[in-house]
Amino acid sequence: MGHDKDTYQRIRPSLWRDPRLYQIVSLSTLLLYGLVFLHFDLPIWQVIVTLSTAQLTQYAATKYFDVPSFDPKSALISSLSLCLLLRTNDLATAALAAFIAISSKFIIRWNDKHIFNPTNLALVVLLTSGLGWISSGQWGQAAWFGFLIACLGSLVITRAARADVTLAFLVFYIGLLVMRALWLGDPLAIPLHQIESGALLIFAFFMISDPKTTPDSRTGRILFALIVAFAALYIQFGLFTPNGPLWGLIACAPCVPMLDRLFPGIRYDWSKPTTDRTALSIPLTASYQSQRRLA
Repeated sequence: MGHDKDTYQRIRPSLWRDPRLYQIVSLSTLLLYGLVFLHFDLPIWQVIVTLSTAQLTQYAATKYFDVPSFDPKSALISSLSLCLLLRTNDLATAALAAFIAISSKFIIRWNDKHIFNPTNLALVVLLTSGLGWISSGQWGQAAWFGFLIACLGSLVITRAARADVTLAFLVFYIGLLVMRALWLGDPLAIPLHQIESGALLIFAFFMISDPKTTPDSRTGRILFALIVAFAALYIQFGLFTPNGPLWGLIACAPCVPMLDRLFPGIRYDWSKPTTDRTALSIPLTASYQSQRRLA
């Protein structure tokens, strides 16, 4: 017990470097901006229900799966993302989305790693059932607001050491959109208009960059970004289904375990963000390791 306490005390001073803190600030800022200045069609009660349900589900799962301590950060990130993207006329549906997102982290797992991005999974379930929708136009097309989202997102992914997968996805996705426009003889204004979406930027900077559901190695992450970009465009234009990136990510998520096997890398730990060239230098106790795996 004394050894566990001493080790945990040595870890605590580094927790301020947890990228989730920056992600929470960024997403909260975007949500407040949308509510105050863009007048989102989002009742305040839906925000309260979504955030509360996520925390209650996280707490219940922490107890049920015997996780050493309750950590609200990941659940707060998922619920804030749901508030930004999901629209529904029913508070019970908002609560269901939060429950699906958080519970999936503990239930749908492979090799101590949850497979689906929690927010992505909840959104796809709600879209499939017809209980909710995503209003991409709510952000407006102002270039400066897109730049704001990109800047906040850049801060988050840089702290999380996952800038590579976001940048790779944007390069592949935008490049393929431009190639399609040139092939069809469309003006370049069309693909430029297609990428002027706050929902796309949030997907790229806050969803596909999730360190817990992306491949462990940089090579794997870049390949994953390419696969998701191809899938998103095929779903968007081949199957004529909107929100292609969301569907593309959910379809390609099961590929991550295979990419981890083909291209092994260092498993991500929120307590000490790592890159492919650095390893964890702090020896963690078994109880603390189990807590981080389920976070």
